[in-house]
Amino acid sequence: MCLPWIAAMQLEQAAEAERVLVPAGSLDEMSDSSREFHKPVRRPAELFDRTFSAEDPAEVSRVAHTTAHALLARVRADPDAETVDRLVSFTDEHGIDDLAELWSRSPSRSLPGALWRLYLVQLMIHDDPRTAALLYERGRAELASADDVVAGAPSPAGPEELVALVDTILRGLFEGDFAVALDRAAAFCRVQASGATHVADDYENTEPERASAFTTRALRLSDYGADLSACAALWRRDALT
Repeated sequence: MCLPWIAAMQLEQAAEAERVLVPAGSLDEMSDSSREFHKPVRRPAELFDRTFSAEDPAEVSRVAHTTAHALLARVRADPDAETVDRLVSFTDEHGIDDLAELWSRSPSRSLPGALWRLYLVQLMIHDDPRTAALLYERGRAELASADDVVAGAPSPAGPEELVALVDTILRGLFEGDFAVALDRAAAFCRVQASGATHVADDYENTEPERASAFTTRALRLSDYGADLSACAALWRRDALT
């Protein structure tokens, strides 16, 4: 069984092929069954070769948006537990490269851009949950806001709890309130960013290279938090494209 975004890519490519190969008006004369057997569908690898070896940014953007919208629409319309589980665990099993091909070049405040950032945050937590837990607890102690409450982590939040939390937030994209999931992810990023900032200060005089790495992480997480909050607001206005 292929993953939903591969199915979405196949549907997108089949629709494009229909526009090119089927004369105007002829689809109206075809039955549903004949449409199914007359669609020229290529393999997903061919779509990747065609799209991402090209130098046309418009084509890359079109496929990124098409697959993101098709994926979300399909899964949210029928949030099968097995499918959602596979989406949540995708980077653990397959890495991030396929997702990077699809969405990494998308604008930060777009649907594919939001999905890409959430998967990156999940990968960061899964790769080093101990550091993530350290940063979260430090950020929780230092940050004077409700972000910790919005993110929804238990107190205290150890490595296993942080992994479970980020997976729960990602799951909410597919079977819950999408805007709430984005808000929780944004809050999570802000808590992590606060923790990374203060840990960087701790290391500044003794381990400057380590301090610089934490500062870079803090800046990136802060940007992600702002972008995901903006995406949540756009979603509520039906304007996240």
